[in-house]
Amino acid sequence: MKRRTLLLYFTALTIPLLFGLDVWQSVRYTALERETSRLEDAQEEWIESNKRLMAGIAVLSSSERIENIALHDLELEKIPPEAVLQIKIAREIN
Repeated sequence: MKRRTLLLYFTALTIPLLFGLDVWQSVRYTALERETSRLEDAQEEWIESNKRLMAGIAVLSSSERIENIALHDLELEKIPPEAVLQIKIAREIN
């Protein structure tokens, strides 16, 4: 009889404990799910920002734009390729 009473007390204590653990796990899961969603949104914002920055870099570094700035704003002159002198220095091998 004593063993049966002990088993009844044990069961009466563990069932609410298991329900409490289940609720705690659900709350923790919901919080983690919310944090994951927030981080995914932030990641999407960073990706879109990077795409816009890369497009801006492509526009600003285009050779037509640089040539236009050099010729008009800086008043530089374009020289013909035959006017360019190239010097090659050969390495002396001992």
